[in-house]
Amino acid sequence: MNFNPQFVDPPGSYIREELEARGWSQRDLAYVLGIAEQQLSPILSGKRAITPDMARALGDAFDVPAEFFSNLQKFFDLSQAKEPDPAIKKRAALQSVYPVREMIRRGWLEDADAALMELQFVRFFEGQVPQFAAAAKKTNYEEEPPTQIAWLYRVRQLAKLQDAPRYSPEALQAALSTLKSYAIEAEGVKEATRLLNACGVRIVFVEALPGARAKIDGVCTWIDGGEAPVIGMSLTHDRMDNFWFVLRHEIEHVLRGEGMLKAVLDNLEGDAAGEGSDLSEQERRANIAAADFCVPRDKMRSFYARKAPYIAERDVVGFAALMNVHPALVVGQLHNLMRKYTHFRKYLTPVRKHIVESSSAEVDGWGVIATADL
Repeated sequence: MNFNPQFVDPPGSYIREELEARGWSQRDLAYVLGIAEQQLSPILSGKRAITPDMARALGDAFDVPAEFFSNLQKFFDLSQAKEPDPAIKKRAALQSVYPVREMIRRGWLEDADAALMELQFVRFFEGQVPQFAAAAKKTNYEEEPPTQIAWLYRVRQLAKLQDAPRYSPEALQAALSTLKSYAIEAEGVKEATRLLNACGVRIVFVEALPGARAKIDGVCTWIDGGEAPVIGMSLTHDRMDNFWFVLRHEIEHVLRGEGMLKAVLDNLEGDAAGEGSDLSEQERRANIAAADFCVPRDKMRSFYARKAPYIAERDVVGFAALMNVHPALVVGQLHNLMRKYTHFRKYLTPVRKHIVESSSAEVDGWGVIATADL
């Protein structure tokens, strides 16, 4: 309910008006209420608040609902309350959309007063923060969950700190065979970051923000006016097969120059990692390239046709050796074909620790806070 606190009188003034209208004195009302006149006087003068018990008593005395007097006291109390800090509304506006506290905890933002926090947001989101800054441009990412958008801009922020040569699509294309040779051992993930950087592709590993709508596997985006490609990965699924599939998926976006006008955010769960007709052609192509990189699809399907439904562990290991890849890559593709995700899980080797410990990788999360000045 809206009210102007400048025109809210204490409840006692309304009681005095009612007494005058009824021709009652203060002593008369004290008699009706069954209290001493000295107890009533502070209420009429506004020095003492109307309690719930008194509100009910006054209601009976004047034959009105007790809420009438309770509301008089409530509005008067509000009118006497000091003005809240204007920063509260600003902090609430930011927190209602973005996980501000988590972003501060992760070192993405510094805890500060509302004005400085808003300025940090504008800089963090490169001037594309919706709703908060009048001078900001309209964001291109209003359809995506804010947690994913925040993650994307952290990737971009850290990528800008990296040194890399000018991007060469020819060099990146030629590097794919070398990249494949790293997929034999878990430690090979560290070499992947060096190789991509040498081709002019910046790669950043940022732990995803918490929350169901924050799920994200990777992103392809560009900085420096579309001259420098950036691949971001969340490593949410700490498995060797997922690492190489997501990485090759994003590389395909880079090779095709996708994600320049609007970053390509990828959550490659279930059917989103397949070749279904419900996928965009852009995503379907990237999934095919990623699957062929892990294990050529024709060979994978041939193996599956020959061995399914009773695939032995020795067959998986032998086929992986024949393909010259780690068994995890075979198991990952089998899971997609079988839609059963419990088979041979012991081969899904974790890789995150190799990334976090690597001196050549740009890492933010998992206990590591990257330094970036806003």
